[in-house]
Order: sequence, then C-alpha cells, then structure tokens
Amino acid sequence: MTTMTDASVREFKMPDVGEGLTEAEILKWYVQPGDTVTDGQVVCEVETAKAAVELPIPYDGVVRELRFAEGTTVDVGTPIIAVAVAGAAGEAPVQEAPAAAPAAEEPAAPSGRKPVLVGYGVAESATRRRPRKPQQGPPAAPAAPAEETLYAATALRDTVPAQEGAQTSSAPAAEPERPALNGHGGQRPLAKPPVRKLAKDLGVDLATVTPSGPEGVITREDVHKAAAPSPVEAPTRVQAAPAPAPQAAPTAAAVSYDAARETRVPVKGVRKATAAAMVGSAFTAPHVTEFVTVDVTRTMKLVEELKRSPAEYGLEGLRVNPLLLIAKALLVAVRRHPEINASWDEANQEIVVKHYVNLGIAAATPRGLIVPNIKDAHSRTLPELAASLGELVATAREGKTSPAAMQGGTVTITNVGVFGVDTGTPLLNPGESAILAVGAIKLQPWVHKGKVKPRQVTTLALSFDHRLVDGELGSKVLADVAAVLERPKRLITWG
Repeated sequence: MTTMTDASVREFKMPDVGEGLTEAEILKWYVQPGDTVTDGQVVCEVETAKAAVELPIPYDGVVRELRFAEGTTVDVGTPIIAVAVAGAAGEAPVQEAPAAAPAAEEPAAPSGRKPVLVGYGVAESATRRRPRKPQQGPPAAPAAPAEETLYAATALRDTVPAQEGAQTSSAPAAEPERPALNGHGGQRPLAKPPVRKLAKDLGVDLATVTPSGPEGVITREDVHKAAAPSPVEAPTRVQAAPAPAPQAAPTAAAVSYDAARETRVPVKGVRKATAAAMVGSAFTAPHVTEFVTVDVTRTMKLVEELKRSPAEYGLEGLRVNPLLLIAKALLVAVRRHPEINASWDEANQEIVVKHYVNLGIAAATPRGLIVPNIKDAHSRTLPELAASLGELVATAREGKTSPAAMQGGTVTITNVGVFGVDTGTPLLNPGESAILAVGAIKLQPWVHKGKVKPRQVTTLALSFDHRLVDGELGSKVLADVAAVLERPKRLITWG
C-alpha cells in the first residue's frame, strides 16, 4: 500500500481493511509531522462501514506529511501519509521529486512482503510523470495551482485530464491573480465531488462561493453559507452580481436548511452500511414476525443462583445475565429445528441449511448498531458461551470489533428489553433467516397454578424469512425457546 514519490519519501495508501470496502473515515491520528515511526507502528485509527481498525505503517522513517485531517472520509487506494524513510533525512519535499532521478535508485519495497489485509500491499510501479514545462506567455486556460494536492486527495488524478499548460510546481504562482471576491482567480473552483453535488442540489454556483478550505478548496459549509447567506453577506452578493428584477425565491433545499434550527449529520461508516443492509433486507426477504409472552420467573431465579455460586457451575469470573440463558435456549431450539438455521441462495435457487450456528448479538455502540457473532456457538458449553458473550460485548463497547467478527452470522438475537421496550419486529440481517427480539422483563400479574400471582414476564418476537421458513417451523422454534425459558434447569444438564 505504498508508493515512491522521491528517493526518500514513501506514501502509505488507505488499504481495504474489509472485504471490498471502498472508503474509510480517519478517526484519529497517533502521529504528527516530524515524529519517528517504526515498521508495524500504529499511525492512525480508521472507521469503515463495518468497524474501527488501527492501521500500522510498514516501514521505518520520519513522518513528513499527513494528507488528511481527522474526520475525513478517504477512498481506498488514496495516499494518507508521507514518510521519509530512515537514514535519508533532509531530502526534498514530498511533491518535489527530482525528474532526472532514475527509477532504479528508489528504495525497493521490503523483500518477501505479500499483500495483506492491512499493510504493505502489492509493490507499485516505479514509473514517474515528468513535470510539465510552464507555458510561454499568458496561458489560455490557467489550471488550478492546487490541482495536484486536491485530486490526489480525492483519488481522481487519473480521471481528470490535465489541461495543457497546467503547472505542477508547488510554488503558488497563480496566487496573486485571485480576486478578493471568491478566491478562484478565474479558474475552475476547487471542490470534492460530494461538495459539487451538494452545490448542484442547492442551486449554488461554485464560482460565486468564497472558499475557506486549505489551498482554496470549497467546503460543505461554504456551500451552505452561500445557499443561505447571513444579512452581513447579502449586500456583498448583490454588489457582485447584476441587479436582478424581482429576486428569485430560494430553492426548496435551501429553505429547508437552517443551521440554527437543524443539525445535519453525514451518513457514513457503520450508519451508512447499516442503512444499506436494512433497506436490502426489508425489500428482499419477505418478513414474518410472531410473538409469544412467557413467564421467565424460573429463568430469573436461575440467573441469581448462578451468580451466587458461579464456581459450582464453572462460571467463576464470568458475567451471568438473562441474555446468556436466552442465547442458550435459542441454540437448543435451533438444534431441534435445524431448518431455521439457513439462508436463501438466489443465484443458484437453493436453500442452504447450515450445520453450524454463528450466533449474532446486536450491539448498540457510539458508532451505530453492529452485529458481531460468536463462531460455532452451537458447540459451546454454558461457561464457554458466557465467556464468548462477555468478550463480544466488551470488544463492541470499546469500538474494537473486527470486520471478521461481523461476517458469517446465521441467526441473531437483539435485546431491546434493556431500553424498557416490550418487544419489536426486528429486520433480518442480510443472509440470515431468523432473528429473535427479547423484550423487557417485568413483574406482572400472571395466572400460575390456577392463581393470579406476580411473575417475571417478557415477550419474545421471532422474525423469519418466509421464503424458506413457513409458519409452522417459525412457530415451533419460538415455542421451544419459550418452553426452555419457562423451565430452564435443563440447560445446566445440557451444558
């Protein structure tokens, strides 16, 4: 994931830290320009559509430049940090590669390194692009002086053709030509594709927007500011444009946004992936949800017993809660009805019945909803299941869940009861056929042995894919879970 820009500086590119991901957001930099780094040292933390991941640098050296600020979403394959390799201090700046330097003098990629999930990647070509000579006389169409940095940052250099006469030197030769009105100097306004789309949606001409970003780049805030100018800015805009007849009404998009009354949160990372997955699930799999209200008084008593004598049951040092027994009850039901643990293969028109259970546990985290799963949960004893649940929850709370931990789930549990909710109609995770929602456990009047008594009661909801799970199978699975929770002592003997 590195490229050479001169005889001493390497660029580390944003790697694909998942499976086919296209972008990641830089959450935090752990180094700054001037810091010394070593091979394998973590330099930043990024968030993908699946998880937060720490990125190690694959060589020794001194940090020359951080290409993006924290909070920036970067395309996979875009250089994010430039490092001067060890033993070559004082070399030329990153973007000023000597044109005459032969490619053979560039430090070769470390020998024996192979493409990995996060790390070195495949060695890049040593081909250089010769800097264009400055055009003699006044250029017919001046190019943006920040073209190199902007388009390299957005991974668009290969898709935007260079203009004849464009300068690649880092010297700000065109800076004096920029008028005070908007800072564009008569050139094409600099803005990233998402910002251009936003301007188009709001009906804003980027040529009239005053940039506030580095190197004269227009930001989203600049566009919103232009779409809804403050009273102080309004006279300046009127003077800069020809006096119109009656002023045109603002666009609907501009009217709907008021920074003082609304907050706009970019859809990215886990939230973006969750939204896409849920839309795909809702409009692909025909959902059916069934409900059952169950007396879990004995389950709650068993939880207390396990907490009082954990060593007796092999649970010493492990967290014991109702979710542990509910998970074990679902695994028992899946074992009795394996057809519920399946997926629909649209391409081959087949139902794929899994002979293993990767039990997903929906977890609400500061970055959004994620569903890591316990691999081969069907083969775990109660103590082993408790240990796996504790590790899964702790990792999710710390935001350290890996992409691999969220792949390959077969059935899922979502515990909405922790929020005081009676139950819900959960949506299936893509590729799964069933998901169990657990409601709040409350003390309620209940007919027990012919008398109305206060009992611990909850409501379970099972959603399933009706293409491969019919009502009979779904009902049997839900009824089995309820039966086990009504008389949970057998879970101890079953392990």
